[in-house]
Amino acid sequence: MTALTLHFDKVVAAYTPTGTPAVQGVTVHAAPGAITAVVGPNGSGKSTLVRLLLRRLALREGTITVGAQALSQLDARAFARAVAVVPQREEVQMPLPVREFVALGRHVHRGAFTPLSAHDADVVNESIALAEMPHLADRRTDALSGGEWQRVRIARALAQEAPVLVLDEPTTFLDIAHEMAVFELLDRLAASGRTVLLVSHQLNLVARFAQHIVLLHAGRVAASGSAADVMRGDVLERVYDWPLVVTRDPAVGAPALLPLRGGSRRRDAALPPNTTP
Repeated sequence: MTALTLHFDKVVAAYTPTGTPAVQGVTVHAAPGAITAVVGPNGSGKSTLVRLLLRRLALREGTITVGAQALSQLDARAFARAVAVVPQREEVQMPLPVREFVALGRHVHRGAFTPLSAHDADVVNESIALAEMPHLADRRTDALSGGEWQRVRIARALAQEAPVLVLDEPTTFLDIAHEMAVFELLDRLAASGRTVLLVSHQLNLVARFAQHIVLLHAGRVAASGSAADVMRGDVLERVYDWPLVVTRDPAVGAPALLPLRGGSRRRDAALPPNTTP
């Protein structure tokens, strides 16, 4: 598997031609062998980067490159061979057994009507195992819980065997054990040489696992660097507009965010007199 970088260079994009940019001058560089995480509050522009990558939103300015090629130079098949994306939302269009759904990730490597090879079948089974879903391989996708559906989508992305893996909130609906299992899996994939770009709200887990973090606020980069660079109380309190302290994760020593009570008092203080919150 050839290692590839994924680079957003000073990208600007808006959802309407004359609207305020959802991202403005954002640069994110995801390198092979590492987890790069994009974090920030709701509406900060995190998922907009994924939409730009999927070409569901047009760039107003800047460039996106995969390896040495501009995104605009890649057709759909070439892109899917290079980048596997797990978007934040995806509806079941046609219920399938889990094994068949995961096998859809192999279409980029074979013709539309070419049956699965022995290698394809092995990759599908391995991907299902990595996502901890073997016991559900024959269940239909419309019979899965939210967390199970999330893990099946990750398995399909793994089956693509793309050198770049992009995930938008991949631990949504997952319990603590499976949430940790996903982060541990991403850590192993990065250690094997893949480029992993992760969009997440889970700051404390990101601080544990990511080698590089980009913090967005109102569509701009508020901080970028290691967990120690980004997980600073003065920076996070300003971005999230909530009182907090940054302590140390007792398990691994990484920075850990601890929200404080009292945010309601801050909100109440901003209300006009005689206003009921």
